[in-house]
Amino acid sequence: MSEIIILADVNNNELKESTAEVVTAALSLGNNPIVVVPGTSPEAAANIAANYEGVGSVIALQSDCFATYDSAAWAEAIASVSPPGHLLTSSTSRGKELAARLAASRSATVVQDVIEIDGNTISHPIYSGKAHEKLALSGPSVMTIRSNVFKPAGSGGSATITNVNSSSDLRTTLKEMVAKASEKLDVSEADIIISGGRGMGTPENFEKLYNVANILGAAVGASRAAVDTWEEIPHSMQVGQTGKTVNPSLYIAVGISGAIQHLAGMRTSKYIVAINKDGTAPIFRHADYGIIATWEEALPLLEQELGSLLG
Repeated sequence: MSEIIILADVNNNELKESTAEVVTAALSLGNNPIVVVPGTSPEAAANIAANYEGVGSVIALQSDCFATYDSAAWAEAIASVSPPGHLLTSSTSRGKELAARLAASRSATVVQDVIEIDGNTISHPIYSGKAHEKLALSGPSVMTIRSNVFKPAGSGGSATITNVNSSSDLRTTLKEMVAKASEKLDVSEADIIISGGRGMGTPENFEKLYNVANILGAAVGASRAAVDTWEEIPHSMQVGQTGKTVNPSLYIAVGISGAIQHLAGMRTSKYIVAINKDGTAPIFRHADYGIIATWEEALPLLEQELGSLLG
């Protein structure tokens, strides 16, 4: 089943009302769309997007590239967290440019100025508005939605928000993550788990997880993929439907894609942090804070920052 992604219309970290109309258009394609809210400080705009009725989840995508508009940089950052499927955004000059770039990077059909959606059939004007063309969607698409055509979505929703940071300054990103986690957690409780997946590369690299765990007073877990791949990672470490079900205050997932069976074992954790080089990994849709990076980049810096904070 293809995902439905909405690229919010954001200017200077403020959410434009046209996004509510795009939500309504997206709901014509299916339920529980994902809203991507880009910005240098996207939290406030993400909170508004999460309130739209029908929205399934929100990704607050923070990156330093959003400080100034550059269509190539913006499209690259947005594509990094947008799973395959239909992507919709507002039919502004910026929206149209981003739609074209995103369609090219996703090998998807681009349709500008959509005015009607009926199942998989969409309509848009052609010949300077003298005629309307109807198209049947048969694969992934990127489309812009003409303003003042679709009724704005109502409020009253309560979608989950994941903060994903793809900034180039990884040290600053990790400082922000540690600060946000510290606001919500009492580290003295020590009910913290850091788990690794097959993305750790080799079982020997789990030693890096133990280094962080020793600072936090945490336990080390693993995904089923890691347990099944390496004999050195015992089943007793497995978190998931066929392993242990956990409910810690803090769960850090490193190199874990977020398969359904793993999520079943940890999704009730109070605060979830995901570190993964693949921004489209499902784990990010269930995390409170996500960092797009490899473990080699993130863990040494995380160890340093935690050492400074707690040491």
